[in-house]
Amino acid sequence: MNKLIEIQSVTAAYDGKTVLHDVSLTLWERDFLGIIGPNGGGKTTLLKVILGLLKPSGGQVLFYENGHPVPSIKIGYLPQVNRIDRRFPVSVCDVVASGLMAEKQRLRSFSAEQQQRIDEVIEWTGLGELSKRPIGELSGGELQRVLLGRAIVSRPKALVLDEPNTFVDKFFESRLYEMLAEINRDTAVILVSHDVGTILPLVRNVACINETLHYHEGNHLSQEWMEEVYHCPIELVGHGHLPHRVLRKHDFEIN
Repeated sequence: MNKLIEIQSVTAAYDGKTVLHDVSLTLWERDFLGIIGPNGGGKTTLLKVILGLLKPSGGQVLFYENGHPVPSIKIGYLPQVNRIDRRFPVSVCDVVASGLMAEKQRLRSFSAEQQQRIDEVIEWTGLGELSKRPIGELSGGELQRVLLGRAIVSRPKALVLDEPNTFVDKFFESRLYEMLAEINRDTAVILVSHDVGTILPLVRNVACINETLHYHEGNHLSQEWMEEVYHCPIELVGHGHLPHRVLRKHDFEIN
């Protein structure tokens, strides 16, 4: 399988603090990579480096297409819902269509082929009846589908999701993961989550970020490996189709 993104010895700082130290990682075509780690460990910083939103202070990020180096690739991005300004006066259709703005000719309407892609994505995400509705009137799950549509309408080579289950009910969370499995047939997926147990059944490989990076091929993580990279006791508990993680009791010494 061909490489898609290669991160080589990246060090990065955010707000004047170095949060990633000598991180290396390879994303393969049609990979499904879960990125886990504690809050403040550098997960979001790594995403910003991959998306080109943050320049690393050391190392580099390389991109490939059909096994050959290229300057960049199309990457779709699904941010956390709680970072979206719902007051912005824009419709569902407008938000999905904004994912094609980089392809659209300036001062011209979308082509027939582009409009067809927009319509197909809106229908696929189940938003047909809501296409003209302002995003401020949507539920958390509905808004998440809109943002997913925007992220995939350009047919990216990779899709990056930052805590996609934030403020989403469990029913839609299950449907979201089904949709990601469909997307993954043609697109590499990077799924970032603090909820370890939920993502393990979905992903093919796992990277744990806690300033440095620990890569685990496959999704069968031992309790010992988890405790080593998290630096705290962890148990994984499964319930139905949506397992979740439980942190065991911590023992602290008070000096």
